[in-house]
Amino acid sequence: MIRKSNESDRRVFTFPAVQPSENISLLTLLTSLIALSQKISNHRSQFFASNKRNARKAITIIEGLQVFLEEIRDQEWSLPNSVILSFSELHLTYQKLQFLLEDCTLEGAQLWMLMESDRVATKCRVLSRSIATALDVFPLSSVPISVEVNEQVELLMKQARKARFELEPDDEQVMMVVFSVLNQFQNRITPTESDLKWILAHIGLRRWSECNKVLKFLDSEIGFECLNEEKRKMTFLGSLIGFMSYYRCVVYNVVDDEDYDPKSNRRESCSNIIDSEILGCLNPDDFRCPISLEFMTDPVTIETGHSYDRSSILKWFRSGSPTCPKTGKSLTSLELVPNLVLRRLIHQYCSENGVLIADPARDARRNWDISRTAQPRSLAPEEAMKMVANFLSYRLETGTMEERNKVAYEIRLLTKTSIFNRSCLVEAKAIPHFLQLFLSKDSSTQENAITALLNLSKHPKGRAIIVENWGLELIVGVLNKGLKIEARQHAAATLFYLASNEEFRRLIGEQPEAIPSLIKLIKDGSDRAKKNGLVAIFGLSMQPENHMRLLAAGAIPMLVKMLKSCDRQDLVTDSLAVLATLAARIDGTIEVLRCGALPLVVGVMSSLTSRMGKEYCVSLLLSLSINGGADVVAILGKSSSLMRSLYWILGEGTAQASKKASALIRVLQDFSEGRSSGFKPSVLPQEQVAHVW
Repeated sequence: MIRKSNESDRRVFTFPAVQPSENISLLTLLTSLIALSQKISNHRSQFFASNKRNARKAITIIEGLQVFLEEIRDQEWSLPNSVILSFSELHLTYQKLQFLLEDCTLEGAQLWMLMESDRVATKCRVLSRSIATALDVFPLSSVPISVEVNEQVELLMKQARKARFELEPDDEQVMMVVFSVLNQFQNRITPTESDLKWILAHIGLRRWSECNKVLKFLDSEIGFECLNEEKRKMTFLGSLIGFMSYYRCVVYNVVDDEDYDPKSNRRESCSNIIDSEILGCLNPDDFRCPISLEFMTDPVTIETGHSYDRSSILKWFRSGSPTCPKTGKSLTSLELVPNLVLRRLIHQYCSENGVLIADPARDARRNWDISRTAQPRSLAPEEAMKMVANFLSYRLETGTMEERNKVAYEIRLLTKTSIFNRSCLVEAKAIPHFLQLFLSKDSSTQENAITALLNLSKHPKGRAIIVENWGLELIVGVLNKGLKIEARQHAAATLFYLASNEEFRRLIGEQPEAIPSLIKLIKDGSDRAKKNGLVAIFGLSMQPENHMRLLAAGAIPMLVKMLKSCDRQDLVTDSLAVLATLAARIDGTIEVLRCGALPLVVGVMSSLTSRMGKEYCVSLLLSLSINGGADVVAILGKSSSLMRSLYWILGEGTAQASKKASALIRVLQDFSEGRSSGFKPSVLPQEQVAHVW
């Protein structure tokens, strides 16, 4: 009857109520109504960060009506059709109230629900009036219920119609203080700690972890608003994120987070284990939109329960087809419900199998983050973040080792996704202080420091500051002898970002331990360590001086072994990318062929589902054909699957990949037409082959 909600996977104010079927039996409807009544009643024992009185009033009305519903259910009366109509409307209203109460008690939503208190009060008032309206059509006079219950129902109808649901004075007072603090941020005035503590105590936030959950919730909300282009809400949510970031960093001295605890043994969360089990049972075709046949980036569910990619189903509706594409059923509502569980499964599947897929919410947040200082908007979040950055930089310089570890962890979180936060911390000169923490004997401190630096290395100016302050030597030191595998893999990822600069690529290559340590990490590390090591040596391979260093360190045998033994497509794709770069030169081709990789690459190409992986195979095989001559082409010409893969690239690949596939086809055709004597492929110049996309 009522759709099950998932509090961790839906945003507030958007979960839809479902109208009961017209053919539903009275007993089924009553049973569901009573179950809903109990769920609503259970909220009485929960903590409401705001709208406490409004919630209690609404719950009291529902509790009072439950006795009436149970008496109707327990009697075998013949009732008119108007009863079904009344209870159907009541059921719809109960669902809406249940979801509203869930929103009000949703973990992480406390601050947002406080600031939306006026809207919540209005919803309570509308739902209360809806209950009264639904009962108006109920034929009380023709139903033989007891006098006491009859009087109680009439009293509750009056209460539901006349109850005052208004913005509560306590909530309004705290909201005003929040606005005052935001105004202080905007005017570069440091708010008093007592004001901050009073606000957060009102909504029940007393620990660092609770504050962090609020930040995660606000971040997810801003992603949705970016997609919906709700600029006013985006700006206000950004202000609240700045407010909470300041509070979390400045007020709390203790971080009660399991990822921060140096003594905690982090394990894969139950949710990830469950997702992996689910992924193993699902057909990847279930992740494709029935309209576009592409992996869904923003799956939504329509009235029939079927899911489609948002952009595809909207185009379908705009074409004048208010029907379900799969069933052909006409729709009474065109409402789209975000299927966040399915989206998470799709993104996990694509991540584990090397399938590239866009994340519209993430990209929208990123675009909003980039444009924050490019457009006129509220200064509150920007100034709040600048205050936080200066505070953290000062603590890094002057704090105790325990305080500096906490700061490193804070910066690690603040810079994970926000370009603007990285910019503020780079400008606050936090980077030089980080580098000192790499020498710490505490594994947690070292890991937090290198992870935070990894995030800051994504900022162009941050990369220059790292190198100017002798950071390369320290990063390579962590890569080589880091206290934990996590620190070593983050050091590898940091080198990848630094390698985006040609001069820095050269300097990294000149570090004697850099490339050998990356090779060792790929051989012995976890899948994530292998991934980071591969992308780092891919970046370094772009520098000609590093070519011989990679060959000398045994990069090619290691990569060929990865192709033979690894079952993760993303790692196979990354290995092919590096091999394609190294094989562009003759000495690289000789080493690839010596390792017996030619038939292996042909087999991998036919089995890969990753388009990018197939394209790297084409680039690699073309280099091997040009540099290896007739012997290589003769082997390729015997492969029955190669030509199919090449023609697939012609039709489905990028323009550059299609060009290389066409060149390789010409090489094979020239050879097959009897030109093997003195064979010289007349295709692309070698410098073009060397370019890997």
